[in-house]
Formats: sequence, C-alpha cells, structure tokens
Amino acid sequence: MPTYSYACTVCGHAFDIQQSFSEDSLTVCPECDGRLRKVFSSVGVVFKGSGFYRNDARAGSGKSSSIPAAPSSDSSSSTPAAPAAPSAPAAPAAAPAAASAAKPAASA
Repeated sequence: MPTYSYACTVCGHAFDIQQSFSEDSLTVCPECDGRLRKVFSSVGVVFKGSGFYRNDARAGSGKSSSIPAAPSSDSSSSTPAAPAAPSAPAAPAAAPAAASAAKPAASA
C-alpha cells in the first residue's frame, strides 16, 4: 500500500498515512478540521544505466545505445537517400556580373 503525505492549509499539521489506490483522498485535518492538501515529494527510485528508456533499444540511434548497431547484410532493406537540394538558378547569379561589366570605367 502506498504512503501519502498530507498537510493542513490552516494549522500546518503534516502527517503520512498508508492508503490503498481505491480509497478517496483525505480532505479534513484530524487536528483542526481544516482543509488538507497532498504533499508531493521526489521519487525514491532512480534508474541508472542503459536499458531503462524507450529509445535505448533502438538500432542506429547512436547516442543512447551502448552497443553499436551491426551493418545489415540484407540489400532489400536499404535506407532511402535524402532528396538532393535544388541548385540555385544561373540567371540571377549572372545578372550582377553583367551589370558590373556594363558600367563605364571611371577616368582619372
């Protein structure tokens, strides 16, 4: 059964109580009949190491897996290549060069 911490908003009385999941939360302070609120604290369990997170078992993720993914010998499951970036149009690049050639030379 889990242990819950409560604190009274009126008198500040704090206490812990074991309650099942199906029981309703306490709402009345046993000392002053004031309003209670649940007190949340940090979790007492810390998972360290690999294997505890969803992305630890993914092949090819790189950072989170401690075992490198082996290259696949199956040629039918190849990764599609990324689309090539479109090249810049040649006409706008040529326009500034043509404009600078058309300027008359400054005489000294």
